[in-house]
Amino acid sequence: MGALHRLTLLVFLVLFAVGAPAGAAAAEPEARRAEQALTAWYRLSLALVRHTPTYSPPVASRTLAYMGVASFESVASGDENMQSLAGQLNGLRPLPERNAGGTYDGAVVINAALSSVVRDLFQNTGPTGQRVIALQDAKLHKLVAEGLPRDVVARSEDYGRQIATHVLSWSRDDGGAVVENMGFPYEYELAAGPARWVPTSLISQQQLPLLPKWGANRTFAMPTGKSCGLAAPPEYSEDKASPFYAEALEVYQTGKTLSPEQRAVARFWSDDPMLSPTPPGHWISIALQIIDQDKPDLAKSVDVLARLGIVLADAFIGCWETKFHYDLLRPVTYIHRMIDPKWETLLITPPFPEYPSGHSTQSAAAAAVLTDIFGEDFAFEDRTREGDGLKPRRFASFWAAADEAAISRLLGGIHFRSAIERGLQQGRCIGEYTNALRTRR
Repeated sequence: MGALHRLTLLVFLVLFAVGAPAGAAAAEPEARRAEQALTAWYRLSLALVRHTPTYSPPVASRTLAYMGVASFESVASGDENMQSLAGQLNGLRPLPERNAGGTYDGAVVINAALSSVVRDLFQNTGPTGQRVIALQDAKLHKLVAEGLPRDVVARSEDYGRQIATHVLSWSRDDGGAVVENMGFPYEYELAAGPARWVPTSLISQQQLPLLPKWGANRTFAMPTGKSCGLAAPPEYSEDKASPFYAEALEVYQTGKTLSPEQRAVARFWSDDPMLSPTPPGHWISIALQIIDQDKPDLAKSVDVLARLGIVLADAFIGCWETKFHYDLLRPVTYIHRMIDPKWETLLITPPFPEYPSGHSTQSAAAAAVLTDIFGEDFAFEDRTREGDGLKPRRFASFWAAADEAAISRLLGGIHFRSAIERGLQQGRCIGEYTNALRTRR
């Protein structure tokens, strides 16, 4: 199925799912309409991530964080029990307030805010993507506004756009606003030495690493990208008795003896750009499935999506800072050099340094936040990849899912064990900063 056809089909399904019920939309409770707009924009964003070329995992995490903050502030501004994130997130100043004497509809506010944020952050998606954004915007406007007084709709839309403008203005100087050449630098000097990263792809664009400066971006909840740094990976060695060789040998031997279940795990969590919603989108998808199933109140829904988006964005900044600090080669490079020049990985090796594992860092960060919200033993089924022909998987907890996502990278042949285990440690550290945010008064 062609990419454009798949995007059109995905968006058609999204739009169908948010169709207005019989009768005036205003008959629906305000929170219900707001929830419909919230989840519809998120589902569309996950579809657009698959089809917007600049949307590598770090870029996707950034967008999902700003969507989360805009959603949260749209609701918090009208709920005295919620605490704004202004002053808590780095560089976020107090947002515009609602006029004391005016009547607002929360569903119209959040829909206008998300519409503006999505249009802006996906402005480089293709013509089909732009058309479906416009279609969704029109459909959701009717859903949230039909039957309401015109002055309430106008006031609420204007306020939602003010929130979006504020959040987008805050985003402009974070270091990640401009992504050229799909994130690959035009000039970059590879470090010399046998332990250093070298390209693993034949694609000309990928002869230099993806987003080498991402680790210097402004973070959201943690102080800087260095706040959860890691000790150095095992010392590079070509000695067959060394710990480094042992880790490479484990990747090699595991790859040659994969069971059907191990292959299924690796592919389920592969989350490749352009073929999936990417790793951060996968965790947002999990959150959306839980929201659909448990139907929490609106305040909790935006809290979940905001904190999850924030921690995922911080996880990629922290992980990238560490990756480019140590600049370690990938398993396939070492194995071809020292063990078996004909060995092949199950998954495609990503075009950037190895240590730590991004899947591990971001999955542990996500698990830390979701566990803080839903509890240690929250069991769930993940159907994120069902549309791609992969069977749903069940997990006894978020930590169980994070552990599986992490080890999937060893099964896929693209990470050493140290990168996985220490990436999980880094993610836990990053999660603590997001969990320290106050979202309720």
